[in-house]
Amino acid sequence: MSKAGIKALSDAELLAILLRTGAPRIPAVELSTTLLLGFGGLRGLLQADRSALEQQHGLGPAKSAQLLAVLELSKRYLHEVLLRGDPLESPGATEQYLKSALRDNPNEVFACLFLDTRHRVIAYEELFHGTIDGATVYPRVVAEKALKHKAAALIVAHNHPSGVSEPSLADQAITRRLKDALALLDIRLLDHFVIGEGAPVSMAAKGLL
Repeated sequence: MSKAGIKALSDAELLAILLRTGAPRIPAVELSTTLLLGFGGLRGLLQADRSALEQQHGLGPAKSAQLLAVLELSKRYLHEVLLRGDPLESPGATEQYLKSALRDNPNEVFACLFLDTRHRVIAYEELFHGTIDGATVYPRVVAEKALKHKAAALIVAHNHPSGVSEPSLADQAITRRLKDALALLDIRLLDHFVIGEGAPVSMAAKGLL
């Protein structure tokens, strides 16, 4: 390992440490470099399914399982950070978790973070799943879930499989409907994040809430 520490290592070097061995006549770093190139980078590699991984030369069931386990652990880490009981004073952790959970889904998914009176996370749920073009969102269902969790506030989010993070007119309309429906129950809608490529877009920050 580099004397500068693990952060100084390249993606290929880090992946080689994880895989530990390469393939016959192929060192681990060379195998890692080939995999990263083939999948278009670390994100593409870690988002590949088991079948796609096992088809790669040098990856069998055991190494494929290792890679899938890394992705799952990272998601669970972000989820645990979010649910550790601290109030959501900064959108950073929220954005990071929502991006991890939603960005690479091939279909549109609408999710909710249910918060208590101190804006601590009670639960995260994916409520509506749609096609590549959109998801139908029912404010009544969101309100019922909020009451079930005894939530005082909500943060909602959905992904755009197209990668475009800009809120559409439909996104703005459903946000207004959700806000009005929740207000009748004295529940605040704090934000609606749109997840695409790059940083999530906060509709509250854009003055659309």
